[in-house]
Amino acid sequence: MSTEYRIQNPATGETVKTYPTATDEEITRAIDNAAGAYADWAAKSFDERGAALHRLAQALRDNEEKLSTLSATEMGKPYEELIEEIQFSAEIIDYYADNGADFAADQSIPTPDGEAVIRRLPIGALLGIMPWNFPYYQVARFIAPNLMLGNTIILKHAEICPGSAEAIAELCAEAGLPEGVYNNVFASHDQVSTIIESPKIQGVSLTGSERAGAAVAEQAGRNLKKVVLELGGTDPYIVLDTDDIAAAAKLAWQTRMVNTGQACNSNKRIIVMDDIYEDFVSELVSLASGMRPTTFDQVDENSYCPLSSRQAAEDLNEQLRAAVAEGANLRVGGELSETGAYVSPAVITDIPRGSDSYYQEFFGPVAEVYRVSSDEEAVELANDSQYGLGGAVFASDEERARRVAARLEVGMANVNTPAGEGAELPFGGVKRSGYGRELGPLGMDEFVNKQMYYVAK
Repeated sequence: MSTEYRIQNPATGETVKTYPTATDEEITRAIDNAAGAYADWAAKSFDERGAALHRLAQALRDNEEKLSTLSATEMGKPYEELIEEIQFSAEIIDYYADNGADFAADQSIPTPDGEAVIRRLPIGALLGIMPWNFPYYQVARFIAPNLMLGNTIILKHAEICPGSAEAIAELCAEAGLPEGVYNNVFASHDQVSTIIESPKIQGVSLTGSERAGAAVAEQAGRNLKKVVLELGGTDPYIVLDTDDIAAAAKLAWQTRMVNTGQACNSNKRIIVMDDIYEDFVSELVSLASGMRPTTFDQVDENSYCPLSSRQAAEDLNEQLRAAVAEGANLRVGGELSETGAYVSPAVITDIPRGSDSYYQEFFGPVAEVYRVSSDEEAVELANDSQYGLGGAVFASDEERARRVAARLEVGMANVNTPAGEGAELPFGGVKRSGYGRELGPLGMDEFVNKQMYYVAK
């Protein structure tokens, strides 16, 4: 079988290392190991499982520099952003280690003729299919609540992040997770289907593209498996007014440039009131024009990194060309580098409503800006999307911003901040952005047997 997994530096295009795809025998062994380890792991106390998770969180912190350099070489993210991601991942793992027992506590139900409780129990071995854009955070928010609950894990990471995947598995072993509790597999798409079909697997979580989510959900549905999906987004970022246009535009731009624009809940559609629109767009164009390409270890606020791969860069460039052909105005940027995976940061306006480009997700350093003339129009435009992950509303009058944000058809609505962030805050969307929630108390309430336990009196 041909090699699919590789470390390929997106700044240069150089392939650093390749990894063979798992054999069918290795996939069978991973399924058996995860299923076989479940009973003993689920039987351990919350204190025992929590202690292992605390050790894993500390191992991430102890190795953050090595892990950051490794992952930056794989997918191009700025080094400092990876350091922050690893630290946040450790916080998430500690959060569930500290709070998991409370989240899974029995819930009493008043009943006249007996004693009834809802017990929150693990369900077994789970498959996680993780993306490349946050190689540690995405894994942490899936495995932390489920390991704490007592489930076991098979983890299929992105093909361009095999080094990160191996490193996580090694840290899990070092933290004392018993053999079979966490299993990393370099699986092919066909082998993913094999895992989903196995009666030993009880659930699937995927973060990725809409296309991948639909395929996995279809396979899981045929096999009656619970699924959690976190897919794409075209999150609205509404600016109703501001006393400082330059500062407001800079915040919007810096938010859009996180991970070189490759975040599902990034502010992909910036919706600006018409009295400040032209000045706001001019500020964005100025900020974009002043940026230069760099590598992960030389980043400042005036530089940008490559996208995750040459293919991703070519696809984004083609999307921008298609939008212009449909009538959009590319104010600046969008140029594809001759080598590597760089696309110069872009500001695009006037994408015709109803066009294909209007409904697409631009997964890269592209600020897509729209003009509106009322709060009602802002809400209507914001909700005219196939997606519904997150959204943000800014106004000097907080109550005005609250009213607009409350009407957004999204899973996460934010007022006067680009996004609420914290291990305690649930993450997830509606519409074609997927279903289910990760993080916070809700993140531990997905792959659970909510067992009704009744004792007659």
